[in-house]
Amino acid sequence: MAHVQRHPLAAQAAEVLLGRIRAGEWPLGHKLPGETTLAAQLGVGRSTLREAVRELAGRGVLESRQGAGVFVTALEVTEDWDTLLRRADIVTVIEARIAIEAEAAALAAHRRTPADLRVMWRALAARAEAGPAVESLVDADTAFHRTVVTAAHNDVLTSMFDAFVPRSRHAMIDMLRMRPLPDEGADHRAHELLLDAVRARDSAAAATASRVHLTSLKAVFA
Repeated sequence: MAHVQRHPLAAQAAEVLLGRIRAGEWPLGHKLPGETTLAAQLGVGRSTLREAVRELAGRGVLESRQGAGVFVTALEVTEDWDTLLRRADIVTVIEARIAIEAEAAALAAHRRTPADLRVMWRALAARAEAGPAVESLVDADTAFHRTVVTAAHNDVLTSMFDAFVPRSRHAMIDMLRMRPLPDEGADHRAHELLLDAVRARDSAAAATASRVHLTSLKAVFA
């Protein structure tokens, strides 16, 4: 049985617990042993154990339920978006965008309002007038895509888009400087097709337009 050997004790206890969870000792949804038993196993005091549990709860791995005990809610620590994106390449980010935006486009076609359409048309026009600067094009393009996502009226999808797409801005700018779009006119037309599908309330066409457009963008960087 692994024991904590170094200070800070609570941080070390948290790492030992996480290691045992990763090793499969306690499956997802499983209740951990009682506080007294677990503290003895780790070789720490109960107050140190509580602090370790709080740390892992804050990282999304454990959950303390009043009167029931401590339960495993994840088998791995979830990284924050900034850490994840520092390690991700642009192709990986575009793949995630396809998953989010194709579904958002389908929902937008179903749920969009006249006000949503006006906002999308303005954003598309601004994109067409963005000028040759790569920074301006990336910012205008992001703004347009966000109008489609927000027209889905799904706060989770919007939050996911906002969480990582703006953070990939510098990577997009750098990549487009190295590998410009082969046909900017065709790229803009792809955005028009997406908006046309949303306007027509054609969910399947909207999802397809979003997926085809982003897949072609992925091919540029692959």
